[in-house]
Amino acid sequence: MTDALGWRKKFGVLAPSTNTIVEPDFHAMAVPGVTSHMSRIHIRDQDLSSDEKMLRILQEIDNEILFAVDRVMTAGIDYLIMGMSAETFWGGIEGNIAFTKRLEEYTGLQVATGASACQAALEAFKINKIAVITPYQAVADDKLRSFFSDIGVEVVRLKGLRCSTAIAIAEVSEDTLRNYLMEIDGDDVDGIVQMGTNLSMLRLADEAERWLKKPVIAINAATWWYALRHNNIGDRVYDCGRLLREF
Repeated sequence: MTDALGWRKKFGVLAPSTNTIVEPDFHAMAVPGVTSHMSRIHIRDQDLSSDEKMLRILQEIDNEILFAVDRVMTAGIDYLIMGMSAETFWGGIEGNIAFTKRLEEYTGLQVATGASACQAALEAFKINKIAVITPYQAVADDKLRSFFSDIGVEVVRLKGLRCSTAIAIAEVSEDTLRNYLMEIDGDDVDGIVQMGTNLSMLRLADEAERWLKKPVIAINAATWWYALRHNNIGDRVYDCGRLLREF
């Protein structure tokens, strides 16, 4: 028997319980026959106001993630997406490989991560000099720089918003993000990458590509694109950035 709506693929999505952006973003990019099913990783204390507190939340996610996996597996999913980006960049390229392997061995399914998606997106655009915007504290921004260095991409500039709580990430306004995009742009970068799946930049990134005249890769768009293409689903999605339209 085939699922009535997910007749092509059913994607399970793991995200922190505090995240209010990645689920509607994925629904906005839906294509016929592919459904996404959220499973939330319990966050008990959402304080992100220091490096130490961010590390504590990441440890909590590591402790809780398999419980979320177990729940979403009961839906008979075909594929797994990690709807949080920071965890997947920890430890550079080897850290992402280890994180992916852990979930793949536990579930028997293939897995999409933000780190894998960013690497594939930058390769598609043939970009090796970027500016980055993140909602994170300095400790996470340093990990991002290390990951991009591992894949041969130079981070020319990085703007870390230092959001104080997990929920505060979703409260950053489009006007604020637009100003930061213009601040970090320059002739010395070939593209801009936005990290943080709870930071709302899907539509703004699509708009910004027109006035910056270069790729602006929103993490949720990249991860969804990677998941589709990883499953040989070539549908184009519009109004969500060049990546989903052209590759």
